[in-house]
Amino acid sequence: MIVEIPYGKGAVEVELPDDRVVSVLRAREARPVGDEPDDVRRALANPIGCSRIANLASDKDNVCILVSDYTRATPNRVLVPPIIEELKDAGLSMEKVSILVANGLHKPAPYSELRELLGEEVMEEVEVVNHDAEDEGSLTYLGRTRFGTELSVNKLVVESDLVIMTGLIEPHFFAGYSGGRKSILPGVAGRESIYQNHSFKMIDHPLSRSGILDGNPIHEDMVEAASLVKRNRKMAIVNVVIDKNHRILRTFCGDVFEAHRVGVNFLDGIFKVKAPAGADIVITSNGGYPLDRDLYQAVKGMATGELVVRDGGVIIIFSECMDGIGRGHELFYQLMAEAENPRQVLERIKREEPIKDQWEAQVLARILEKAKVIAVTENIRHSRLEEMHITPASSPEEALQLAREETGKDANMVVIPEGPYIIPSPS
Repeated sequence: MIVEIPYGKGAVEVELPDDRVVSVLRAREARPVGDEPDDVRRALANPIGCSRIANLASDKDNVCILVSDYTRATPNRVLVPPIIEELKDAGLSMEKVSILVANGLHKPAPYSELRELLGEEVMEEVEVVNHDAEDEGSLTYLGRTRFGTELSVNKLVVESDLVIMTGLIEPHFFAGYSGGRKSILPGVAGRESIYQNHSFKMIDHPLSRSGILDGNPIHEDMVEAASLVKRNRKMAIVNVVIDKNHRILRTFCGDVFEAHRVGVNFLDGIFKVKAPAGADIVITSNGGYPLDRDLYQAVKGMATGELVVRDGGVIIIFSECMDGIGRGHELFYQLMAEAENPRQVLERIKREEPIKDQWEAQVLARILEKAKVIAVTENIRHSRLEEMHITPASSPEEALQLAREETGKDANMVVIPEGPYIIPSPS
């Protein structure tokens, strides 16, 4: 059996013994829309749970469009122009419109990446601003959620009469799903707000997992944060569900909560799949470019494997990591490398929080306590991976050999080619 595993902008072919592969988990077949901009216009004309954006914008003085950052596959070049058309139809001057890149705690992108993200025409027509969660002068405090999160968000959002949020609805390893309310927290929130939402206790909750919204404290805290922003201004989302080739399957426009839920239900029908539990070896990826840009993001693919692998099993993760461990994520590396074992990572976070990037280290340490992780990547030195308690491999063949040495030659295997884009559920 030869399985193609996404890797960067291409794929790696992995040859596996037929009799040892229990299951290959893939999304159900879904036809992408024929004309993507036209599908966005269709969604704009038929919003879910609120008036169309042209009506919401008709009497507004300031409009802010929040767009996902460079680590997401959100097709902003497709989404933003029809939104701008809609605003122009409302009679709005582009001088009243700004675009805020919802970076969360990721490093702000340089101009060249913003141009790739949005397109030259949008960059020339609308002011584009990078959100910086660590710039306290750019933030306004809005209040506290019932989870204790003290919410500060970018002033551009607070000063706007209408906030429009683009996004990608996909599985998320602790928020349940991305998209919708996540554009606010962590997207344009302050550092301390993000730390509180991503605290040890919140990440440690058993319902803070991929594919779960109800009872998930991280999701519910994000909903409260978005509600605090929505209290004094109009809000709408333009979110998409995409396939493994990053083609739009459907666009959802409307109320930040209602439209997001409709999108989640649509996604579940395609990407939530029955999966056997207790696999000796799980072979997966981080879904290819852009999500596999770095090891920091690759924890998401490992977390998918965690849902299927047995205690003491092995997860093999393929991730190009063109940005190495991750731009601006030195603390993620340090948290892992300065500990003698994964248990020490968890104990330190619990003792010393808040620490930047602690949530990624916490999830990775939790996974490593359950299973050995073998990373196949060409852009991180083997010694650095070993320092982080990850076993490096230079090829699929080497990774499989190492995994079978750990689990035995008769080990059974589950393959999840698209990694974090799949939600395994019990058979």
